[in-house]
Amino acid sequence: QFYLAAGPGRTVRIRISDGGSAKLTLKFGSKARERDEFEYSIPLSEAVEMLDFAIGRVIEKTRHHVRHRGYLYEIDVFGGPLAGLVIAELETPEDVPDEMLPDWLGREVTGESKFYNASLALGGIPEIAA
Repeated sequence: QFYLAAGPGRTVRIRISDGGSAKLTLKFGSKARERDEFEYSIPLSEAVEMLDFAIGRVIEKTRHHVRHRGYLYEIDVFGGPLAGLVIAELETPEDVPDEMLPDWLGREVTGESKFYNASLALGGIPEIAA
């Protein structure tokens, strides 16, 4: 995936999946759980052509879906310049009690914009304070 624009409270990205399909996504808002997202399928040939206009680095990642205690987690395993970074995402409007979370989760990064994909594309892997 790559970004065409990224600014405070808004991003425009293209995601190419499995080399066979592409989507244009517009995201608005700055709060992690209150961002509006609009997604549209676009021709793969146009997505490839728009790579010339990408800002930052192209994000390479493999997404896995893991179900745990009724919740569906999206696990992104990054490659390329972001290799070694793994982020688990759970989209839910409410907080999940700690006892419902899987043991394999690491530090909570919800709402930390430096872990948003647009920030990773522009800045790389952030320093993590222990």
